Amino acid sequence: MKQFVIKPIIYKFETCRDFVAQFHLSDDDLILTNEFIYAPFFGDLDLTCDTIFQEKYGEGEPSDEMVEAIYADIKKEYQRIIAIGGGAVLDIAKVLALKHVSPVLALYDGEKEIIKEKHLILVPTTCGTGSEVTNISILALNSRGTKKGLAADALFADSAVLIPELLARLPFRFFATSSIDALIHAIESTLSPKASEITQLFSYKAIELILNGYLEIRDQGPEARISLLEQFLTASNYAGIAFGNAGCAAVHALSYPLGATYHVPHGEANYAIFTGVMNQYMSIRSDGEIAKLNSFIAEILGCEVSHVYEELETLLNVLLPKKPLNQYGVTEANLMEFTISVRQNQQRLMSNNFVPLDDDAVYNIYRTLF
Repeated sequence: MKQFVIKPIIYKFETCRDFVAQFHLSDDDLILTNEFIYAPFFGDLDLTCDTIFQEKYGEGEPSDEMVEAIYADIKKEYQRIIAIGGGAVLDIAKVLALKHVSPVLALYDGEKEIIKEKHLILVPTTCGTGSEVTNISILALNSRGTKKGLAADALFADSAVLIPELLARLPFRFFATSSIDALIHAIESTLSPKASEITQLFSYKAIELILNGYLEIRDQGPEARISLLEQFLTASNYAGIAFGNAGCAAVHALSYPLGATYHVPHGEANYAIFTGVMNQYMSIRSDGEIAKLNSFIAEILGCEVSHVYEELETLLNVLLPKKPLNQYGVTEANLMEFTISVRQNQQRLMSNNFVPLDDDAVYNIYRTLF
């Protein structure tokens, strides 16, 4: 039985200039990024490669329509695609590196062969997605009102590059949503039936790094994060390695309809769902791996195990106050629509649940959080 895979070579550089020098960026390369990232960090490096700014193709979560529009504007053959950005940019670049890109819906429906054509370098600028080390690309399929993940080894990057300098201008809200996403990656992969002792080395270390960082921020204020950026970037990478092998589960599955329908940022949508899923798990089974996880988190937080999710939510609310689903615009009718969408579109994720969750359980989670 396969236990563990890390495909990209992982690099770390102190500065963007060091990265550019070692990777010898040239006019055979295409950079996909955002202008607000490119200008301060790469604008004065005299790069000759072509650049596409993702935000010119729409706001919010990456979608099939966004990928189609960017692909249509690529008029030249490139040897390498270098993606520098958050999860949206990295997930789009994974698709653009393939031989068959359009129509994107056919790709996500399994109607096109997934073949890698271009060398892919992924450089994260948030501390959340872990996408630089996974073989998954998640897009909103706008015509279907949902999000869906495409998973294949061809989507692995050749190089994953960590540059803590790139997080220095990340606004606190985006730091919060992305790092909470990383925390949930680590927690879900820990509980996955596909987890192994190796993946849990990474997932538990990620949890430890993130929660200890949050405690410093709670006690010292938001600016305390600045000295912790490398720690959070490393934790996000570890969480990506863990869930890239063991998978995410119901938290992500149930958050996708919320994000796709009401355009809630990914990390925030996950947090809106998180404790609902964990409490549902606990109502079905409270021993085994979840008991081990709860004890681990409780020790870090210095609380009783029986209050671990209350205390964890209190800590997370320091960074990002949790809102009920109705405050995002969710209606009672949506609850069943979301439940059906999860059943129809998210079985790749639901197969990784700590315990099986049927439609009644999924609906109950949404109802509890409503």
